[in-house]
Amino acid sequence: MADTLKKGTRVTGADREKLASDLKKRYSAGESIRALAASTGRSYGFIHRILSESGVTLRGRGGATRGKSKR
Repeated sequence: MADTLKKGTRVTGADREKLASDLKKRYSAGESIRALAASTGRSYGFIHRILSESGVTLRGRGGATRGKSKR
């Protein structure tokens, strides 16, 4: 399905639901939003929106924090 998507085309109805379930499965397996965007040829914002619409709990960005150090 992702191979048939052209950049900027509107994804609606059953195609959108199928794409959402595929992205949800891949994101839950640990793939990043950026990796999903690159593999589908869609934007980060599009993937983020699809995941949010499908009820996925998005992961934090990770990396260093400025909180108290764990000593």
